[in-house]
Amino acid sequence: MSDILPVDRFKSATIILPVINETFSLEETVRIILRDVKDRIDEILIVVCARTTPEAMETVGRLSRNFGSVIRVHTQKLPYLGGAMREAFDLARGSHIVMMASDLETDPNTLKDLIANVELHPSAIVTASRWRVSKGFQGYSKVKLLCNWAFQRFFAVLYGVRLTDMTFAYRIFPAKLVQSIQWEELRHAFLFETLVKPLRLGVQVIEIPSGWKARTEGESQNTFLLNFVYFRTGFRTRFARRKSILKPGTPA
Repeated sequence: MSDILPVDRFKSATIILPVINETFSLEETVRIILRDVKDRIDEILIVVCARTTPEAMETVGRLSRNFGSVIRVHTQKLPYLGGAMREAFDLARGSHIVMMASDLETDPNTLKDLIANVELHPSAIVTASRWRVSKGFQGYSKVKLLCNWAFQRFFAVLYGVRLTDMTFAYRIFPAKLVQSIQWEELRHAFLFETLVKPLRLGVQVIEIPSGWKARTEGESQNTFLLNFVYFRTGFRTRFARRKSILKPGTPA
């Protein structure tokens, strides 16, 4: 395991929830987070943008009124999902940062397991894998499932790791790590970038099982063609110089 930016212990987590059109799924996500890990989080950082629907904004306002200071709302300036997450990374107050969805495609019941594992390995990234659980993909077509499997196998070999799900955007990171990396992607390929750049730096990544279920509310902001950008991100990062991945002044 790399000794880059070591973290002594887990103190608290910032949970990042980007919101576009989620209402009841956002409320359910927040309810489960506060039920299971309220004593281990610093904040739930909800990121909204100009495209966030009025119904979703109403839900965000209600959550803020009901739960007070644990809910923090940020309006993003950089575009797209990657821009939202990049800004949230820098704003986070916890020792660790959780990246997950607000539409229940990432199972909030897994959050307590992510945190429990990072408490044991505070310098590592703990990430969920849909391939480590029976029926981990609910609502995936057979063609899309086959493509996902092939992609995961290819990049696991390219990076020399035994990981099974490098694109599932449900993971917990040391805040110091993600705040020191020079991020480049703005769209959904950012979610892949958040794993391959730490891997290139030699950071330990631990997988735990968690299923994925297609959203029942709103529409996904990702498109099939955008998935091809993941290949560019994966190849470019694999052969990048370690120093180029980190922000200037960060010890490599």
